[in-house]
Amino acid sequence: MPPTDASADTDDLAGAGSSPPPPADTGGEDTLDLHLSEELIALFAAGENTATTDGDLLDGVAAWSPAPTPVGSFRPVPVRLERDLTLISRWMNDPAVAAFWELAGPETVTASHIRAQLDGDGRSVPCLGVLDSTPMSYFEIYRADLDPLARHYPARPHDTGIHLLLGSVADRGRGIGTTLLRAVADLVLDHRPRCTRVVAEPDLRNTPSVSAFLSAGFRFSAEVDLPDKRAALMVRDRTLRHVL
Repeated sequence: MPPTDASADTDDLAGAGSSPPPPADTGGEDTLDLHLSEELIALFAAGENTATTDGDLLDGVAAWSPAPTPVGSFRPVPVRLERDLTLISRWMNDPAVAAFWELAGPETVTASHIRAQLDGDGRSVPCLGVLDSTPMSYFEIYRADLDPLARHYPARPHDTGIHLLLGSVADRGRGIGTTLLRAVADLVLDHRPRCTRVVAEPDLRNTPSVSAFLSAGFRFSAEVDLPDKRAALMVRDRTLRHVL
């Protein structure tokens, strides 16, 4: 089960939903003021298709259309390690993120976590969250019904889970995390017609993360004891998406 967690403010999504997914089953003070290279930003601004083909377990995340949001146009772009590893590893070494994702250390730590997903059968897709052509967050979109999480709640076929971290401290604590959680859940429901629910499992102690999910249209379903944490099972139902 990957992560779903944050840290200080009602929307401080330093790490919303996290714990590394197995290959087949699968904050605080910011001292990492990351400046993206012009080359990297240009690639996303050009709308480059950055993904290889996904399997059909998640209905082709790479082809999902961008979502308009109040803060800009957002789209999840499947990770390419050779291009994205340094950026994601820097985020993972932010103490606020590391507290929940537990992937601080050299780039090989993050690479191993991501490669397990890329080399798997497509049930978990790691993505950069790109907002108006700028990569600013990291997502994992995964089949919760095929994940070890399914042993801990009454999973339904095609339940889809999400994990999120916001890369920059400047994007935390001001509602962007909530906006992106809602956008990603909407993208899942729009592009995965067989999925009736989007789920997440933030650490129960992480009240900012739980609050962000509630504000994004998720409902609190249950407390669940997972191997690495006691979690709040958060659910966004297709039938309630235009109500909550």
